[in-house]
Amino acid sequence: MNRLGTRPEPPYARIVREIRRRITTGELRAGDRVPSTRQITQEWGVAMATATKVLATLRQEGLVQPKPGVGTVVRVPEPGQVPVRGREPAPAVDGEHEPARARLVRTAIEIADAEGIAALSMRRAAAALGLPTMSLYRHVQSKEELVLLMADAVFGAEFAPVPSARTWRERLELAARQHWAMYRRHSWLAQVQSFTRPLMSPNALAGTEWVMQGLTGLGLRPNEMLHTVVTVYSYVHGVAVNLEGEAQARQESGVTDDEWMAAHAPAFDGLFTSGRFPAFSQVLQSPGVELDLDSLFEFGLRSLLDGVAVRVQAARGRPGRR
Repeated sequence: MNRLGTRPEPPYARIVREIRRRITTGELRAGDRVPSTRQITQEWGVAMATATKVLATLRQEGLVQPKPGVGTVVRVPEPGQVPVRGREPAPAVDGEHEPARARLVRTAIEIADAEGIAALSMRRAAAALGLPTMSLYRHVQSKEELVLLMADAVFGAEFAPVPSARTWRERLELAARQHWAMYRRHSWLAQVQSFTRPLMSPNALAGTEWVMQGLTGLGLRPNEMLHTVVTVYSYVHGVAVNLEGEAQARQESGVTDDEWMAAHAPAFDGLFTSGRFPAFSQVLQSPGVELDLDSLFEFGLRSLLDGVAVRVQAARGRPGRR
């Protein structure tokens, strides 16, 4: 306590008060990104745990909300809802009465979607839920188990076999596109996926089973079937691991990829007009040339499926097949 007998204001409360002021005065408007945990630690010189508590408090007050791929933003009021000001209580959370474990998983997904998997910890999830950290261990044994449940929940909600996709190519393409869409919505998912130590996710395995069934009866050997599925999945995953880095760079710098390229255009022009890279320069200066993660995904997927088609055709022509 100080000489007046009152407790000093804790660091997190001081930062909350400042960000709240920016919101209530309109300096930060609805939809604007508020400082991330990393930016809070840098601007105010506090620990990551303090920065985490700042965002959790603002969220509990109803002033901010996570936005996937962007970060934590000033809450956008629902139509007809009065904007939240000051210390008004937070609005009721959707699914407030859902089972505690399911709510924990949903909250963890929201944190990872908005801030990346590195920002997720048991303490961070507990703060977002307004619960003591140790209470979460009644529902999961570790962060590793929580991440597994998160991945399983995403696959269960967003991967859906389509009955009309009957051919092997339709199934492989559909699976690849659904995986890409999941990685787009949940960029952290690519960071926790491994093909040497795969997540034991029943919902992910159910999708793989559906794809594998489309490869039966083609004459492919078992090892070829397994490698075909894993190769396609690995390709999508390999492109998708760049998504979280892209999102993190946008959050930290506030600069889009197009703005970054525009800012660095003079440096690139200097390299390409130096005469040292004639083939590369000719390609880049040709009309219609573009390269981003989506175009890379599309080109690679078509090329992979064309390659699988060659293997399937060869398997069908093997001796002993009718």
